Amino acid sequence: MTRQIQLYYKNALSDIVTSEHGIRIDELTALSVRITEITADMDRQRKAGKLPYRDLPYQDKIVSNVKALTHKLAGKFDNLVVLGIGGSALGNIALQGALSRPTYNLQSERPGPRLFVLDNVDPVQLADILDLLADQLDRTLFNVISKSGQTSETASQFLIVCQLLREKLGQDKLADHIVATTDAKSGTLRGIVEKQRLTSLLVPDGVGGRFSVLSDVGLFSAAMCGIDIESLMAGARDMDERVKTGALTKNPAALYAVLQYLFYLKGKKLCVMMPYSYQLKDLADWFRQLWAESLGKSHDLSGQLVNVGPTPIKALGATDQHSQVQLYREGPNDKVFTFLAVENFDRDVTIGSAEGIPELKYLEKQKMSRLINSEKLGTEYALLQSQRPCLTIHFPRVSPYTVGQFIYLFEVATSYMGQLLNINTYDQPAVELGKHATFALMGDQNYRDLQRKIQPISQLDDSFLI
Repeated sequence: MTRQIQLYYKNALSDIVTSEHGIRIDELTALSVRITEITADMDRQRKAGKLPYRDLPYQDKIVSNVKALTHKLAGKFDNLVVLGIGGSALGNIALQGALSRPTYNLQSERPGPRLFVLDNVDPVQLADILDLLADQLDRTLFNVISKSGQTSETASQFLIVCQLLREKLGQDKLADHIVATTDAKSGTLRGIVEKQRLTSLLVPDGVGGRFSVLSDVGLFSAAMCGIDIESLMAGARDMDERVKTGALTKNPAALYAVLQYLFYLKGKKLCVMMPYSYQLKDLADWFRQLWAESLGKSHDLSGQLVNVGPTPIKALGATDQHSQVQLYREGPNDKVFTFLAVENFDRDVTIGSAEGIPELKYLEKQKMSRLINSEKLGTEYALLQSQRPCLTIHFPRVSPYTVGQFIYLFEVATSYMGQLLNINTYDQPAVELGKHATFALMGDQNYRDLQRKIQPISQLDDSFLI
């Protein structure tokens, strides 16, 4: 079996960071029975079709359909633009960042088109990218991702792109340059697909956006850019075998969730994820949405007001040693650190000669891979000296297989954490009011009552403007 990613948790235990700030073995043991129960319950939910994200890695049709479409489109496009936000964008960005070269879009020889992910409605960003592509529209493919088609950010981008394509290429070319990833049967975007006869891929039923990266949502752009999606899914399947067990210390997803849960009860409600690999930095962004949107809930399953939720924070090693670690060591001891460490980097660089500079002699002829991993260990040591608990996810190397493992590990860990907190992991009711307020502010007549309610805060009071 290909080497697995692994969770190292010794430096989160009381023997290392004291009983006040670390977790005791007996505290883990006390939750072993609960984990056995949760594992059995999740297995029942899965068999009843209530956890469809768990079965995505086994759906061969997803991979075959995506590969068939990418084969059909191969060589026809120099640019691929993803229109999406949140779960319709972060997974695409994370896969590209981890599994394509950092300079992918700048290379003259690439395995696929340049990739641009428009995950915001900032007018300057959008205008600049559209200007860049204006003379290349005949060689540009747009992938619009929205289950309903009514998300205002994605819908506005889509309308702009459709108008641009009509003006530059003509209405009859619209279907040649758009792939829509949406609901199989209903919704505004599905209606547009049928009317305009667009090529379409599917947002899987019952799978929230933040859990959808191992579906058409994330796999299409990855495959178009030459990423091995079969190995990605194989990694997820192998991780599934590891996280099926109810034995706490053999199940990395359950153990990660239990540790975070116990730290949450100790008042450590901030979760810092710090990759020591530029390739993995966007996976930390993906994790932030998964953890925050799944676990931040006002009410528990019995309807009681609880206002729970750990706050995920992204840092990047070694960059953020120079921007955040001062706070992390000497500020409030309310954080748990998860490092992402890579044993074998795909490329390496040797540090040059320090001749005539004795102060830098220790760096001479060393590998940059050794330096960045030394930076990680140095930061971890410093945090431990300040009694800050640390976890590490060890990657033997960054590959489609290990990234697939990482994604599946943290999706299942999120499910465990939600059960421990006794909340609904899979909804996001607090997101809706902001969406509706945007509809109202943009003049949607279905939200006239909300327009009136918003009016007082939409007017600036000059007496408070200095």
